[in-house]
Amino acid sequence: MDQEKQWEEAQAAEEQQEEYKAGAEPEAGEEIEKQESTGAEPEAEAETEEQAGEETREAQEEEREAEEKEAEGGKSFFKKKKKEDKKDLRIAELEDRVKRQLAEFENFRNRTEKEKSHMYEVGARDIIEKMLPVVDNFERGLAAVPEDQKSNPFAKGMDKIYKQLMTTLSELGVAPIEAVGQEFDPDFHNAVMHVEDEELGENIVAEEFQKGYLYKETVIRHSMVKVAN
Repeated sequence: MDQEKQWEEAQAAEEQQEEYKAGAEPEAGEEIEKQESTGAEPEAEAETEEQAGEETREAQEEEREAEEKEAEGGKSFFKKKKKEDKKDLRIAELEDRVKRQLAEFENFRNRTEKEKSHMYEVGARDIIEKMLPVVDNFERGLAAVPEDQKSNPFAKGMDKIYKQLMTTLSELGVAPIEAVGQEFDPDFHNAVMHVEDEELGENIVAEEFQKGYLYKETVIRHSMVKVAN
């Protein structure tokens, strides 16, 4: 009897356990059906997709703004570079203009100095040409003094004035042209007479009638001479 009672109790417990399992599973299924009917998971997926789309749009906007800023920076860089190029060109143009003006001024100064020097030489030549007849008269007067009167104070004074005059002319660059005994040169000599003289040789200056002078290697007056044929 006891065994039968235990067996019945065990069988009743098994039946209750099976009933409990059978009742729990439908309840879990019902919860799943409720969740599917309420659409909880689709709403979560939709929210996730919307957030991802917003993040994508924000990233695209940030990227576009960065590109715009970069483009604006490039434009400003090119504008700045263009301004700097114009400034450099202007500076180079001004420097070239200054150099040209300095070169023109230097040429003008050199040309002015040459003109002044030429004018000085022309003036000096004119004065020397006017003084040469005075020198000729001094030489003629001293040559006319007799030998016994050369010690006369007047003659000595004339000789000193003549020497002082010739020294001054020499300091200015005036020098007499050598003539007697030299070969005739039309660049320095002016032949006014000819003489036959075998001792002197052909084309040699035999006598000087008027002394010629040079001023800085330029002939002021030709020597007036007699040439042997």
